[in-house]
Amino acid sequence: MSPDGAIPQSNSAMNQYPTTGPLYDWTQVIYALHALSLIIGIVGAASVIGAFLIGWPSLIALILTYLKRSEVRGTWLESHFRWQLRTFWFGVLWVTLCGAFIVLTLGIGLVVAWLPLGIVALWFIYRVLRGWRALRRGRPMYL
Repeated sequence: MSPDGAIPQSNSAMNQYPTTGPLYDWTQVIYALHALSLIIGIVGAASVIGAFLIGWPSLIALILTYLKRSEVRGTWLESHFRWQLRTFWFGVLWVTLCGAFIVLTLGIGLVVAWLPLGIVALWFIYRVLRGWRALRRGRPMYL
């Protein structure tokens, strides 16, 4: 990483960035909050989707992501913040589309809507684990 914190031009798979500092720690906290929501959805009465989209840990993580976003701009951590925001908002989009399908089919679509909703739940788990793993290895997320 350059002294000003900018992402170097070369971004080979071997490049690793420092895994210390307050912004790195904030990014860890945000991933941990999303992971907590997923765990609540898996072991609790809530669903994975419900816990991720409206559970308090994920909502706090979303707020923190927006609050700290300007501080990570131009650093390798910016890719992780973008990854987290896209995970949340694309999840909202897919769940909304599934909900609209159920409404438009007068509830009959509920029978088949479980499949895409299950895929969205697995996608949330994948995105949090993939992003957090890359962060721990000091690697930016692809955009």
